[in-house]
Amino acid sequence: MSQSLYEATWESLQNYRVPGWFENAKLGVFIHWGVYCVPAFDNEWYSRNMYQKGSRAYEHHRATYGDQTVFGYKDFIPKLTGSRFDAGEWIRLFKQAGARYVVPVAQHHDGFAMYPTAYSTWNAFNMGPKRDVIGELQREAAVQGLTFGVSNHHAENWWFFDGGREFASDVQDPNNRGLYGVAAPSPSAHGFESPEWNSKDWTPRPTREFLNDWYARCIELVERYQPRVFYFDWWIQQEVFEPYRRKFAAEYYNRVGSDAVLTYKHDSYPAGTAVFDIERGKLADIRVPHWQTDTSLGYKSWCHIEDEEYRTPESLIHLLADIVSKNGNLLINVGPKADGTLPDESAGLLRELGAWLAVNGAAIYDTQHWERFGEGDTPQVEGYMSERGDKPFTATDIRFTVRGDALYAICLGWPGEETVIRSLKRGSALTGERLEKIEMLGAPGTLAWSQDEQGLHIRTPDARPPCEHAYVYKLTLKRP
Repeated sequence: MSQSLYEATWESLQNYRVPGWFENAKLGVFIHWGVYCVPAFDNEWYSRNMYQKGSRAYEHHRATYGDQTVFGYKDFIPKLTGSRFDAGEWIRLFKQAGARYVVPVAQHHDGFAMYPTAYSTWNAFNMGPKRDVIGELQREAAVQGLTFGVSNHHAENWWFFDGGREFASDVQDPNNRGLYGVAAPSPSAHGFESPEWNSKDWTPRPTREFLNDWYARCIELVERYQPRVFYFDWWIQQEVFEPYRRKFAAEYYNRVGSDAVLTYKHDSYPAGTAVFDIERGKLADIRVPHWQTDTSLGYKSWCHIEDEEYRTPESLIHLLADIVSKNGNLLINVGPKADGTLPDESAGLLRELGAWLAVNGAAIYDTQHWERFGEGDTPQVEGYMSERGDKPFTATDIRFTVRGDALYAICLGWPGEETVIRSLKRGSALTGERLEKIEMLGAPGTLAWSQDEQGLHIRTPDARPPCEHAYVYKLTLKRP
């Protein structure tokens, strides 16, 4: 089907195919930079929670900044200075990390756009840093060879500031409606994971005026920046968005062409019409078609906060290997500070990831999944917001990928003198007669091996390990 002929029907959108560039890229960088990073407290939902009575953010805000009529969320905007923001420096670091694409948040739930939108004066071109942040990142990504995408979370702005209706606050000032939106009632008293929060039929429903505005902002981003990736958050699963979801997908695919990647969560789009994304979680097995995990370098927040709990380099590298072995991509998030600098911990994690990929990238990029994703005894936790249940992998956990005539076995820990791959025991799909040689990426020479009923036994290199955190065996197969 021609890319110019998508129609706004689910039948037509089933003709979508995940582009090869995305399947091969494996790794992208997500960026949450906005007004919410100024207080640097709790998480990126500070903008909402500072108006939720009884929350940590509410109490912190009143103790630190005063009453919400005196100092509201809007008053953080001048403090988003971006005085040290350098788009070129960011993109260079992301390339050094091994990323192939970059996806900044163009607008979060808080209603503040990081580009000069025609639909609101509350944006980073008019206020705060007074720069087209998205445009600068797009230009640098093009110069340095990263594929560019955007994220739009405007849907959640319908209800995000509803707490400010419950007591005297600046949310009630009509002059601020362009930022705070309608602030429609939400089931906030029940908590995020309640059935009401996950309902597909929210009351009160967004109005046609709001839905048209949401759609127009999405199209504006496509027209202005031609993003190859367009990321949606969870709340567009509401039934009232259904015709707009279809209409946007068709328009986006027709405008951008065969390189377009539209990501969704839960069941916002039918399988096969866009790319399935799991937030802060993963799958337990291989999924076809291609999919994505988005998560952050910090466990507590998507934006910069002062007391963040960062991942270890090992857990980050293991996560990437696990996801790629299951036919997925990893979109890893960074949260810059208000002045536009990246926290040292984030930059360090990205550099360590890049150092590992410099040695082992052949087992990640441009690979496909094998007949099984891997082996090992560490329990697998699957699904949305499940990553806190992950257990550390060990040297007995192995993940497989395939590229050309090579099968890669990624060992998630140093195995000592010998690695035993149980999936490749005598009589398995890969018999010894099909093996030409075995090497460890980054180490000189070939390795001794044998095969029996317990598995494929590989002697590890005599020299010191060629890298840290995970170790890749390249099994070169004889051509038939």
